[in-house]
Amino acid sequence: MEQRHLGRTGLRVSRIGLGTLTWGRDTDEHDAADQLKVFWEEGGTLVDTADVYGDGEAEYVLGQLIEGLVPRRDLVIATKAGSVPDPDRRFDGSRGHLLAALDASLQRLGTDHVDLWQVHAFDPGTPLEETLQALDIAVSSGRARYAGVSNFCGWQLAKAATWQLAAPGVRTRLASTQMEYSLLQRGVEREVLPAALDLGVGLLPSSPLGRGVLTGKYRHATPADSRGASEHMAPFVAPYLDDAASRIVDAVATAADGLAATPLQVALAWVRDRPGVAAPIVGARNAQQLTAALSVESLSLPDEICQALDDVSAPVHRYPDQDWSTL
Repeated sequence: MEQRHLGRTGLRVSRIGLGTLTWGRDTDEHDAADQLKVFWEEGGTLVDTADVYGDGEAEYVLGQLIEGLVPRRDLVIATKAGSVPDPDRRFDGSRGHLLAALDASLQRLGTDHVDLWQVHAFDPGTPLEETLQALDIAVSSGRARYAGVSNFCGWQLAKAATWQLAAPGVRTRLASTQMEYSLLQRGVEREVLPAALDLGVGLLPSSPLGRGVLTGKYRHATPADSRGASEHMAPFVAPYLDDAASRIVDAVATAADGLAATPLQVALAWVRDRPGVAAPIVGARNAQQLTAALSVESLSLPDEICQALDDVSAPVHRYPDQDWSTL
């Protein structure tokens, strides 16, 4: 699998990442092991997790598989901290919480460092410089090799990345930002992606298949074994089952027919090759699903197909994103 630099750093990652959102909950250790082995054998390196996935079980399962199944040196392990199960405070970006969470993650993962540590979300209740100091401490102490953020809007990302760049050699430059991005969700193109491109921050798209909808599996019904039929995942899928999404899915299916490919391959290739994207993060139910996603490695979309998909999924961006004189 092709390797790409993560942002303007020396860290290289596989251009498809493996997500572990369901590990330890819907995906047991055996299925997780099958996925990790397939991913590694196909040349994948980037494995993304978080301290809240499965209440920590995702990290624990991954930690059990490292070394026994896949050498630690062959993986780029990325995890996150900052989301908390508190109805009154969804995010905690305080230095104390983040560093304690990192130590707990390292213990579950069974490693002395992670390759990429990410702040899971912006915390308006904590000064940003305090949150970012936790990243500096993590890197300077050797507990993390690189640092990034997740779910930061445009101004938040720009402020954070600029703050880190203001003191080179003292503060850790942001390597990445993880955001939802797909043909069904192109909101990052408004401000986040331009900021990331300008500041040298690599984009790691989550839900690159539109929460599974872009595979076409929901075109006629909801499969019984799908996330859309799962009690706790159905609300996650539901927003992308409207008429607007259906038109985009139909266009992806049409493109797939013309290319002798699958809708999954077309949708994933589109987002993988967008400017600024380092590696879409793909979550799979089993090894067979993951294998189907990894088969996109050999597919590059023709320019005319990309343009057609761009047109059918184009978000409405007017002032101030568009030159006012053309409005």
